[in-house]
Amino acid sequence: MNTLESPDQHWMRHALHLAERAGREGEVPVGAVLVKDDKLIAEGWNRPIQSSDPSAHAEMVALRAAGQAVDNYRLCDTTLYVTLEPCTMCAGAIIHARVKRLVFGAYDPKTGAAGSVFDVFGRVEHNHSVEVSGGVLQQECAEVLTAFFRARRGK
Repeated sequence: MNTLESPDQHWMRHALHLAERAGREGEVPVGAVLVKDDKLIAEGWNRPIQSSDPSAHAEMVALRAAGQAVDNYRLCDTTLYVTLEPCTMCAGAIIHARVKRLVFGAYDPKTGAAGSVFDVFGRVEHNHSVEVSGGVLQQECAEVLTAFFRARRGK
């Protein structure tokens, strides 16, 4: 890890590489990394088109892989890094998986569920609360998405 960057920046850069991979595969470029004790547990990138699965968002792919890796659906004491603010579906899965902390890059003004449009994580009715930090490497994360959609419109 670069000594000038925080662990959050380090893991978000890893997620950015996965987002770029998704973009190369023709998917919306979003990447996600699940970490525990500063060690990689699982990773994912958007795959709904390739897998014909509307739930195959980067977060969901990473959570599924993590559950298999630790042989448990509860992912306590983990941090999920994702390049784009999660949607409501992913927010619900993050809560149910008992992820301790969510760190995201770009805000999503259309479907963001961590405060931009909805505040799923801020609801006191949930039986688990997730610590949320947004805007980590926000500009880089947003640029990957902007470039992807600009190229798509150009085709």
